[in-house]
Amino acid sequence: MKTPYYYAGLAFFLPASVWATVTVSNPFNGETVSTSANYVATASTTTCAKGVASMGVYVDGVLGNVVNGDKLNTTVSLTLGSHKTVVQEWDYCGGSTYTPIAVIVATQNGVWVTSPVPNSTINLLANYVATATSTCPKGVASMGIYINNNLVYTVPGSKLNTQISLSPGAQHTVVEEWDYCGGATFSTVNLTVTNAGIKLANLQTNAGWESWGQLPPIYADCSPCTGLNWSSVRGVTSPSLTGNATQFNTSGTVPYAVVLWVNPVIGDFSTQGLPDANHTLVPGLHNFTYDTDLYVTNLSVTAVLEFDVSMYMNGIGMFFGTQCNHLNGGTWDVLNNVTQHWSPTSTACNLLNGWNHITLQFQRGTGNTVIYKSISVNGVTANINETFASFQVPASWYGITVNYQMDGDSKQSSNRTYLDNLSLTYW
Repeated sequence: MKTPYYYAGLAFFLPASVWATVTVSNPFNGETVSTSANYVATASTTTCAKGVASMGVYVDGVLGNVVNGDKLNTTVSLTLGSHKTVVQEWDYCGGSTYTPIAVIVATQNGVWVTSPVPNSTINLLANYVATATSTCPKGVASMGIYINNNLVYTVPGSKLNTQISLSPGAQHTVVEEWDYCGGATFSTVNLTVTNAGIKLANLQTNAGWESWGQLPPIYADCSPCTGLNWSSVRGVTSPSLTGNATQFNTSGTVPYAVVLWVNPVIGDFSTQGLPDANHTLVPGLHNFTYDTDLYVTNLSVTAVLEFDVSMYMNGIGMFFGTQCNHLNGGTWDVLNNVTQHWSPTSTACNLLNGWNHITLQFQRGTGNTVIYKSISVNGVTANINETFASFQVPASWYGITVNYQMDGDSKQSSNRTYLDNLSLTYW
């Protein structure tokens, strides 16, 4: 399938690509582990008809723990200290791909926080990533986060990965672990939070959304489209978390057809009263948080759901494209603006039938690069930190859009989703 760039009714299309992927579910990148670390991963390929032949783990450039097939669940022996490890797959056609996983090995009691950095300055949303170890024979029971001496979050086990909204100013935070023997250890993470973010809230309620359909194989804009139907309904009270959700519907007879909804929030055609006629707002923006509650009615026919922010100025395009590729690889993918291909991450897309909370963090980097910072689903955050160059667009394109897309499955089955609490925070 192809992915369209949209801006104010204009579009050009990106060719689909085929990929091999290695998805590592344990350990996560940057985790503190014991000397016997459990590695769990799966691999897939769409470029070799015979599939994946074997998988293995490299530790500091040395290959070990090779298994046959497309699933790996093995214990890797590690020495104390930091290690660069890689999980790699090899297919029957001579192809290969890999996912790097950096780990730190420790044996003593402690809490190791990899994010946020102590004594750093952050913007509103703190991404906490930490692991704990204990000499208690039964191990670590749970972990938690204190904000200014108030316990605000707990999770069972020895891993913590979540995002927490903080108030502006100096914040005293602590990440603590409690073991099964009654012991506890903690790490202090003092932060300074700036009040730079501006939030455009409840975007799902806005009447200014535009929508288009595209049919394979060309995926050109059409409205109406033969064999593809879609609609949206605002003001839905059930299912809803606020009493004001928006329903999105697709159906038809053409397999793999897609529908994209676009809301131009800043710049030309702004639905938020932010036309930025003097072109002073958009050039100063570097950070974006796309946050929404998503209700899925039927995962079995939910092929791909896409969540994007696009930014255009001075003939430069930055498209922060992120998709849950549920029925074709099962990973979160990010868009490479240079090759115009989707790049699978090592993060599995684990949505639920029912409500899901999704938070995506993007950043415009030096030289107008596109940086995918993190993906958070239902309280679990994956640090992506992938960077791509920008691309050229017509000089007349200007502004920022928020997008939502539903892709059809092989039968173009009828599908329905809901968005609630949709917001874009920028600074």
